[in-house]
Parts: sequence; structure tokens; C-alpha cells
Amino acid sequence: MPLTIPNVLTLLRLAVIPIVLGLFYLPWPHAHQAAAVLFAIAAITDWFDGWLARQLGQTSKFGAFLDPVADKLLVAVSLVMLLHDAETVGGRSGLLSLLVAVIIGREITISALREWMAELGARTSVAVGMVGKVKTGFQMTAIWMMLWAEPIFGLPIYSLGFGLLFVAAALTVYSMVVYLRAAWPFMREDHQLKP
Repeated sequence: MPLTIPNVLTLLRLAVIPIVLGLFYLPWPHAHQAAAVLFAIAAITDWFDGWLARQLGQTSKFGAFLDPVADKLLVAVSLVMLLHDAETVGGRSGLLSLLVAVIIGREITISALREWMAELGARTSVAVGMVGKVKTGFQMTAIWMMLWAEPIFGLPIYSLGFGLLFVAAALTVYSMVVYLRAAWPFMREDHQLKP
């Protein structure tokens, strides 16, 4: 495993996940805000490590594998935390359950699709596009706001984050349709698997 700066950032993002989880449940008045700050730092490294890898010429197969894993784990764990806490913070657990199911379900579907396409030697047909990047931006911002929960300058941060999560879920469904349409010709035709 090449221990480059981008890979170290990705590994640190993975290491932050249990800390965010622990902070979120601490019986401390500002525990949610501390978890939100750490989540935001981790989310920024999600963009920064890929950019840094390209700038420094330090892209690697290990980094290409680990980066989306760290991203998906951070998002999934945070969404489950928010869902568990929904009744006490926002009182919208039913609707939040649907959004969480859509977002996590999409990630599982697309991960499986990419793996299957890689077996066919056509992984680039379902590469991350601009819609996926925009979806990630909305998703990370929404989760950060919902983790923070407390109003800022009178703005209902949790409710605004909840609204952004709707946008993220809609983009999630749209991006999944885009990826599935790109893969559909491979599903219909009889392709030989690579030996």
C-alpha cells in the first residue's frame, strides 16, 4: 500500500467515523456540534484527497478503492445516527427513514453495478459524473446541518438540512437512473466476462 498524503487523508477520514459516532452520543450539551465539525472536516478531505492525488501525481489503485469506501461509510454511519436521533431532534423519523433508505440503497446498488461492470471490463461506463459530485455536495451539507441541529443566527439549521437531504435524495435517484441507463446495454447483450 503506497502511504501517500492523499491515502493518509483517506485513512484519517475512516478513523474519524467512530469518533464522530462517539461524540454524537456523548451526554454533553455541544456533542452534536462537535460531531458536526469533525464530520465537516472529514467531508472536506473527501474532496481534497482526490484533488491532491491528481496534483501530486499520487493516484493509486489503493486510493481509488479506499476513497469511495471512506465516503460511503461516513455518510451511512452519519445517516443512521441521525435516523436514530430523529424523534428527539426533528420528530420526522418516518420521512427520514425513507430518505436514508433511498440514499443507502442507491450506494449499495451502484457499488454492485460498478463491481459487475468491472468484471465485464466496462467500469468506465459507470464512472462518477458531475451529477454524482453535486449529489455528494448536497448530501454532505445536509448531513452536516442535521448533525449541528442548533439554530445559527436564528436560522433553523436542522430543518434546512432536512430540506437539502430531500434534494440529495432526488439527485441520488436521478444519478442512479443515469448509471443504470449507461449500464443497460451491457445488461441486455451477451458479454463475455474477462478471464
